[in-house]
Amino acid sequence: MLQTFLPLFIMTFGICLFIVLMQFIWRYIDDMVGKGFEMIVLGEMLFYAALFSVPMALPLSILLASLMTFGNLGERLELLAMKSAGVSLLRIMRPLIILISFVSVGAFFFQNNVMPVAQVKLYSLLYSMRQKSPELNISEGVFTKEIPGFNVYVREKDKTGLLKDIMIYNYSEGFERIDVTLADSGRLKTSADKLFLVLTLYSGESFQNMPGSDKRDQNVPYKRESFSEKELLIEFDANFVRTDESFLQNRFMGKNLKNLQLSIDSMSVRLDSISDLNAKAVIDQSYRKILVPHVPTESNNDSSQVSTLTEVIIPKDMPTINIDSLYQAEAPSSKAAILGRVKSAIDNIKAEYYFKSFNIADEAYNLRRHITEWHSKFTLSFSCLVFFFIGAPIGAIIRKGGLGTPVVVSVFFFIFYYMINNIGLKMARDGVWPAWEGMWLSSFVLAPMGIFLTYKAVNDSVILNADTYLNAIKNLFGKRATRKVEKKEVIIFDPDYPSVIGKLSELEDLCKTYLEQNKKRINYIAYWQRFGKDQRIPELSEKMESIVEELGNSKHNLVLNKLMDYPFISGYTLLASNKFSKISIALGIFIPLGIPLYLGALYQRKLLLHDIQVTKRVSSELNEMATKIISPTE
Repeated sequence: MLQTFLPLFIMTFGICLFIVLMQFIWRYIDDMVGKGFEMIVLGEMLFYAALFSVPMALPLSILLASLMTFGNLGERLELLAMKSAGVSLLRIMRPLIILISFVSVGAFFFQNNVMPVAQVKLYSLLYSMRQKSPELNISEGVFTKEIPGFNVYVREKDKTGLLKDIMIYNYSEGFERIDVTLADSGRLKTSADKLFLVLTLYSGESFQNMPGSDKRDQNVPYKRESFSEKELLIEFDANFVRTDESFLQNRFMGKNLKNLQLSIDSMSVRLDSISDLNAKAVIDQSYRKILVPHVPTESNNDSSQVSTLTEVIIPKDMPTINIDSLYQAEAPSSKAAILGRVKSAIDNIKAEYYFKSFNIADEAYNLRRHITEWHSKFTLSFSCLVFFFIGAPIGAIIRKGGLGTPVVVSVFFFIFYYMINNIGLKMARDGVWPAWEGMWLSSFVLAPMGIFLTYKAVNDSVILNADTYLNAIKNLFGKRATRKVEKKEVIIFDPDYPSVIGKLSELEDLCKTYLEQNKKRINYIAYWQRFGKDQRIPELSEKMESIVEELGNSKHNLVLNKLMDYPFISGYTLLASNKFSKISIALGIFIPLGIPLYLGALYQRKLLLHDIQVTKRVSSELNEMATKIISPTE
């Protein structure tokens, strides 16, 4: 098994990693192409990007490799040979289970020790690459702020690099001396030493405020200039300079499990402290805190201690202040002044608490990101196990190898996993769900699926056989399977027609009796009071099948053709099981779900009565045929 699985796993891991890496390259291709980077820099970035893509490629490769391995074994009948020799599917999977367990443990150490370093180096390198040649980052139709002190707008860029309809805001000397420049077109390039940007403008004009030293002077001078061609020299270091990695190492992406836990503990304490301080500030600024005096309490012979708000004792003879009466006693001008001061105070308090809420929200978001990163150290390892227990059973069931069906099934499951995982991550990151629920959502969804598929594969289920579901749908709508009875070339024992006639008569009488006893439709209450399946149905089915089996040895084509008119009356579920009688009564009486179940049972009962009616008619006709075979008339 290992010799079969390992080559496929290495191949699929390389393919999946290449595909994910190509997706990463296409995403950041604008930051790499046309900037004159050395090959060693590009190679370093691709190396870190490959390490960054491992958590996405590893589960998919395990799913695809396990599916192809067991699909190939099933297609070459090797899996069937091992099962016929008495080897169970779990025994066949045991070496691979041990291998995948080691891979999962290795994935945990990779996620904990390698990924923080890879992410810090990758993002710092990408940030450094974006800072080089900023002219390539000027987008059309938006303001670009990547040049310090400048805000540049370009309506259109052509293939030659010509910038059209340029608007430049130069606030490098302060907003009081802002310089606004409009130009019909222009070109942007770097100097030879890449320390300056040279912006050549054509057909435009500029406007600049020239405020004096006297700020009281309302007449602010300005400078206006029209030009046909103008060059601006902007100080900007466009060389490739590596960004310091320390600012990313202190973030969640650059920490291992131990550092994350330490950060989570300290951030939780800090967030609780900020919340307590804000709550205390709310109490201190409230009217209750202001109007109710603090009463000293004697504790440990220290009369200087002051009680908290909950320990304040209000004297019984304390006078009551009617604020409304005090307000109404003021003059109209004083009322307006009071309202103005109150509104100003409210606005100040509102702005203050808006700022505090933003501070708390930022702290809480940073804490959630650390918690989600903590859980992600474990989810990758668990997803490897889950995908193996999904891929191996599916391969054993569908028995299709190669790269056709396995690739389609693997991509479907992985897209499903990726969507659920992203939903859970977003919910946990935004605080909608607890972090553990969001990060483990995909595992909680796919783990039961893996257990179910493994159970079905061990028991040789046909859950992926389309005919099984088509027959179930046909049975639901009364389209029963057609019975096929073919004439045997060699018949060892002819049917005992006198005995068969007696069985046919007995079956006909049983069908007649059943139809007479079930003429009336069962009401809703009686349906939920009668527990257990109708035991007469299996008896009728057993007698009918014995007749079909015996008359199947007949040499007469008319008899064989008539046998095919017998329906299949097994498989009807009419009533609830008597093992759950109390639950069934509650379901029928108190829960509206009992109504559709009752209606479905009535429909099934109608189909059953029709099949019994057909069984009665066919038994009567076969009885006549058997009688003629025993005593033929001239």
